[in-house]
Amino acid sequence: MATRCQSAGFIEFKLDFAASNHLAVGDIVRSDDFSAGGHLWRVICYPKGDEVGNGNYLSLYLRLVSDSKSEKIKAIIDAFLLGRNGAPSSSSHGKRWVHVYSSPDGSRSRGFPEFVKRSVLDQSDCVTDGFVTFMVVVIVLRDSPMAIPVPSSDIADHLGRLLDHANDGSTDVTFTVGTETFHAHRAVLAARSPVFKAQLFGSMADAKITLQGIRPEVFRILLRFMYTDAFPGDDSDNDNDDAEDSLPRDDDDEDEQEGYSDIDLFQDLLAAADMYHLDRLKLMCARKLWDRVSGETVAKLLVCAELRDCSELKSACLDFFLVEKNFKVAVLTDGYLQLMQSFPSVIAEIKARVRQI
Repeated sequence: MATRCQSAGFIEFKLDFAASNHLAVGDIVRSDDFSAGGHLWRVICYPKGDEVGNGNYLSLYLRLVSDSKSEKIKAIIDAFLLGRNGAPSSSSHGKRWVHVYSSPDGSRSRGFPEFVKRSVLDQSDCVTDGFVTFMVVVIVLRDSPMAIPVPSSDIADHLGRLLDHANDGSTDVTFTVGTETFHAHRAVLAARSPVFKAQLFGSMADAKITLQGIRPEVFRILLRFMYTDAFPGDDSDNDNDDAEDSLPRDDDDEDEQEGYSDIDLFQDLLAAADMYHLDRLKLMCARKLWDRVSGETVAKLLVCAELRDCSELKSACLDFFLVEKNFKVAVLTDGYLQLMQSFPSVIAEIKARVRQI
């Protein structure tokens, strides 16, 4: 982000160096407040160091005095000693630092606990009539007023509305899934899925397609994802625990819905994502399934992971088996029996891992 110099300010801070010999470690000498960049600042000096380990040094800090509220203030600070002639000391006792000063409970002071050694200062040309003078310059940086804000992308919203109005005659392909009909746009589907691209623009392309082996509610979520890159009901890439409450379901046939759980839905959706090479959706489904893992479901999920080549879900399920209480429950489920019948190599892998514990 472009920045510019908003304002600068400085102070000549005089310290009675001779009198400071009578101070203790941790004693403070403060400057008057001064203004820079629309904020008040103060120099904090510890003539004998700010803690025991720094007793041979003079410590110097700059503190933001005014309330910055939620604003973060980026500043460049130069601090150096002035010689007897008022010019910067030839001994080059100076420091520069850049710091972001924040809210009252954040970082409001910054400097150097070992700014200069007292013995070096005592022998330098900086002590005049027992006093030393520090020049502290503060340059406050602000975001450039010429910066042009750019809103976040809303293409998903636009494409989502395009799908919402798919019955307005703008679509060019129709899918029949069970007893339901879905209208869509070839270009969108082809851009999202290489399988749809081959199906919709190949030599056998058709404007009306009947899909077998997929439930209407699963295809509805799949279609919505291809337009918006999100689960229905999810506010962001981070899946919400209650997102499934907003997933579209078919209520026409209650008998058909009975016994069809969220796990069944996400397993079918993962299978569809795998079929159409939608890798992001596949992993989102895997995470939804993992959120529902238990001793009763882990074997069933492992079957799904192995069948659909989802290595991430498989690895997580295998680790879940290593917990003894989970293993004792899982081996009594129908899913484990299915694993034994269909994927004996996975059973062997589970047993090998258990023996290593």
